[in-house]
Amino acid sequence: MSIDRLEFAVALAEKAGELGLDYFRKLDTLTITQKGHQDLVSEADRNVETLIRAELAKAYPDDGILGEEHGMQEGTSGFTWVTDPIDGTANFVAGIPQWCVIIACVHQGQVIVGVIHDPVSKETFKAAAGHGAFVNGKPIRVSESQSLSNGSVGVGFNGRTAITDAVNVVGALVSKGGVFFRNASGGLMLAYAASGRLIGYVESHMNAWDCLAGMLITREAGGEVMDQDINHALYHGARVVVGAPGVFADLQEIADSSFAPLEAA
Repeated sequence: MSIDRLEFAVALAEKAGELGLDYFRKLDTLTITQKGHQDLVSEADRNVETLIRAELAKAYPDDGILGEEHGMQEGTSGFTWVTDPIDGTANFVAGIPQWCVIIACVHQGQVIVGVIHDPVSKETFKAAAGHGAFVNGKPIRVSESQSLSNGSVGVGFNGRTAITDAVNVVGALVSKGGVFFRNASGGLMLAYAASGRLIGYVESHMNAWDCLAGMLITREAGGEVMDQDINHALYHGARVVVGAPGVFADLQEIADSSFAPLEAA
């Protein structure tokens, strides 16, 4: 069943990506508003999510849907789809070609499907639980790096948590001989960690629509992922630490020492 849902999600992400790309090519016509500090939304985000929701409702009418722009619509089947129609909106509206469509599916507290589609580079990262991880049909594996000094680590930043979180991580990483990478799309950075382009990714808080797909893809690619209560994450987000097995413990230690304490669930 998860394979059927995965193939559906891939096709849907690619269809949504085409719509997003149409908007990206005519940026000067977009209406853009600001939700908060460094948090933008455009009519492209809203309309791409509307497309995704309509297709999901048609194919899986009893499933729940959680999306960044239109919130949670509860279902009755036990399955919940989680989507970010355009992850990296700040890049998108600035004409920077680093953004993606994210679709995940959760069942009984487990992420069973994850898709991250980059329409500009025409790359689709995908995984179904227990079936491995792929980009454009080719198997992917996390990095074999055994040291923070061998490879780059994605560092996320958001306006919801302590300002010092990202600064502390960068300082700790650099002091251990590491290099940080940031492209303002957490979804793409997680995909890069899963495919071995980055050796890991850390962020003090990510919303479910940004991280669930990437965490599954990374795990299916042989990476280590900080344990999460997925049902809690759906509504409250999560701290995210993923990495190649050879550096995960170091990344977890950096996150623990750099981030403000997690609030009790």
